[in-house]
Amino acid sequence: MQRVVESQTIAMTKKARELKDKGIDVISLSIGEPDFATPSFICDAAKTALDNGDTHYPPVLGTLAFRNAIKEKLNRDNNIQVGVDQIIVSNGAKQSIFNAIMTVVDPGDEVIIPAPYWVSYPSMVHYAGGTVVEIPTTIENDFKASTEQLQSYISDKTKLIIFSSPCNPSGSVMTTEELESWVEVLRQYPHVLVISDEIYEEIVYVNRPKSLASFPGMQDRVATVNGLSKGFAMTGWRIGYMAGPKEWIAACEKYQGMISSGANTLGQASGVASLQSEQAKSEVESMRLAFESRRKLMGGLLLEIPGVKVNQPQGAFYFFPDISALLGKKTSGGTIINDSNELALYLLDKAHVATVAGSAFGSPNCLRLSYATSESQISEALTRIKLAISHLN
Repeated sequence: MQRVVESQTIAMTKKARELKDKGIDVISLSIGEPDFATPSFICDAAKTALDNGDTHYPPVLGTLAFRNAIKEKLNRDNNIQVGVDQIIVSNGAKQSIFNAIMTVVDPGDEVIIPAPYWVSYPSMVHYAGGTVVEIPTTIENDFKASTEQLQSYISDKTKLIIFSSPCNPSGSVMTTEELESWVEVLRQYPHVLVISDEIYEEIVYVNRPKSLASFPGMQDRVATVNGLSKGFAMTGWRIGYMAGPKEWIAACEKYQGMISSGANTLGQASGVASLQSEQAKSEVESMRLAFESRRKLMGGLLLEIPGVKVNQPQGAFYFFPDISALLGKKTSGGTIINDSNELALYLLDKAHVATVAGSAFGSPNCLRLSYATSESQISEALTRIKLAISHLN
């Protein structure tokens, strides 16, 4: 446990809540949670399941109805053909990823993770006894690992590669062409497995690229992770899923059976409605358009702040600006801002705006800001941030 680092996203959100409890008007741009209510038709599906007495233990793999809905969705939307025995439903995509890591990573195995990355990937690998190998990227290359980098970082000890697209925290989206070039490299290393985290799949502002598992030869090596939290505004329902090679799924079933058994039945019933209902398409699109409008607003306001370098995220609901030009500056009290963590704490204290330091994501010169909140909150938060930064010298 001493090798595991607390999620800085959760830690910063906790600090913001503590200040709010003291009556301080804190605006949180720290947590990756849509501010929309779960669509009513999804809630109705849960109510129907409850009325029907669907309150008993589900199979560890997940209910057959929900796994069939996932199977159809993967075939329809991602060109991934799997059987229901190649799908497992978990308590959120986080548990799906943890299951996948714990069942294949042995002590000493290397796990390649392009940085920036979701905060929990490295801690999960460390917990399994693996060694994290980071591929550094910069805002200039849109925070994407190149084919040449991928090739150079793979070794005989590499067991696994983990990446997300759209990416949390950068919002970068791997194009089909970029994934094709990765596939060419991966074909040279058949011993390497991959976790493709696609939880932000529904929140994309460009043409949706292919899933890695849809490329020829990849399906037997790739675990595709997704869930309902982000695209369907169902964070509290805790429903995620993974599709992959049958042996990997069977291992995850065995592991999850010891940890938590199956995910809640009401959430799975609502999951069927989420993935199969025609109404879901319009609801998801409505939320995506709102995020796109917020992206435009926040992006424009960030460009007005001196010393902040911004790129255009193509998915998810985050900006990940480079703030290296602000490091080394002093506050009005004479304190030097040495890193992104100190800048995030300064903004929380001075501007009462919660952000997350880029160091938590493997990019110490950046700061993550979530625009999964209202436009009025975004405008006020960026006004406060701009003013606080103007006081640095």
